[in-house]
Amino acid sequence: MQIQNFKDLPLSMEVLKSVEELGFHNLFPIQAQAITPLLEGKDVIGQAQTGTGKTAAFGVPMIERLNPKDKNVQGLVLVPTRELAVQVAEHIGQLGKYARLKILPVYGGEPIGKQIRALEQGVQIVVGTPGRIIDLLKRRILNLSSVKTVVLDEADRMLDMGFIDDIEYILARVPSNRQTSLFSATIDQSVMKICSRYMKNPVKILVSKDEIALTQINQYYMVVNPHGKFETLCNILNENHIDRAIIFCKTRTDTSTLADKLGNRGYDAKPLHAGFTQPQRDFVINSFRNGKLKLLVATDVAARGLDIQGITHIINYDVPLDALVYFHRIGRTARVGREGTAITLVGYGELTEFNNIRALTKTTIEEL
Repeated sequence: MQIQNFKDLPLSMEVLKSVEELGFHNLFPIQAQAITPLLEGKDVIGQAQTGTGKTAAFGVPMIERLNPKDKNVQGLVLVPTRELAVQVAEHIGQLGKYARLKILPVYGGEPIGKQIRALEQGVQIVVGTPGRIIDLLKRRILNLSSVKTVVLDEADRMLDMGFIDDIEYILARVPSNRQTSLFSATIDQSVMKICSRYMKNPVKILVSKDEIALTQINQYYMVVNPHGKFETLCNILNENHIDRAIIFCKTRTDTSTLADKLGNRGYDAKPLHAGFTQPQRDFVINSFRNGKLKLLVATDVAARGLDIQGITHIINYDVPLDALVYFHRIGRTARVGREGTAITLVGYGELTEFNNIRALTKTTIEEL
C-alpha cells in the first residue's frame, strides 16, 4: 500500500504538529517514496525538481533522527547557492519548530562572525554552500564528527558549478557510518559517480520531471515581429491581471533596458542580473518575494535557485538558446502543486530555437 498522507507515517507528535500547521496533508510523490527509507536510516538517491516538496522529503526524517539534547552538528545539508541555503534552512526550521532543534544557514557574502557565534552556541543542523562550510572547517569552528545524516541537495547544479572537490573535502570529514542522501533534477554520470563512491546500497527514487514540472503549467506562445515585442508584452500585462511574474531576457543589458521601459510605462518592474552586488540582489529578491514588487525582469543566471511562492506567470521575452533552459525557467511557476502560466514571445528569428523546445516536451504549447 502506497502511503498517501503525513498521518500515515511513523512521525513524532512534534513533527506532525508542525506539518499540520504548514497545511501539509497529502504527500507529494517524492515524499511518499523517500521519507520511509530515510526514517529507516537507508541511503537515498532522489530525482526531483525544486518545487516538488523534496525539502520536506529529507527534512522530516532528518528532524526525526537527531537528538535535540546534543548540541553538536548532527545534520548537514549541502546546497549550491546562498538563496537555497536560506530557503532550505527556513523550511526545515518550520518543520522542526516543536522538535527544538537549532538550524543554521551558512554561506559566503555574509559576515562570518555571526555564523561563528551561532555555531559556538550549539547548532544541530547546518545548511550551507560548500565554500563557506570549508572555510569554517579550516578555522576549526565547524566540527562534523557527530554528523549522522548528510544531504546533497541539487547535486547536479553543485557539480555544474565546479564544487566536486569541495564536496569530497567535506565528505572526508564526516563519519563513514553516516546516512547519505542525494537529490538532483537530473541524474547523469557525474552524479552517479558521487553516489557510487559515497553511498551504501542506496534506494533509488525517480519522480519523472515531465509529470511534475509541466502538468500544472499552462504553456502558450505568440509569434511576433521583433520590433513589436514590447507592445505585445504590455498588452499581455494589461490583459492577464498578473500578480507576480518573472520576465526572462537573454542579456544583462536587455534586462536593464526592458525594466526601464516598463517603469516608464508605469509598470512596477525591476531588473535582476549577475552584475548586481549581493545587497542589491537581496533587496530586489526580497521586494519580489514579499509582494512589494510585481515584475522581476531577469537573466537566467540571476534566476538560478530562486524559489518564490505565488509566481503566477513566467514570460519569455527572449527564447532561450538552450532548450533545457526553457523548462528551468517555466518551472519557477506552479510551485508545490499550484497552477501557473508560461507565455513565450517568439520573434521571427527565434523560430528554430522555439521548435527545438517543442520537440523536447510531451505537453502542448498553445499558440495565442
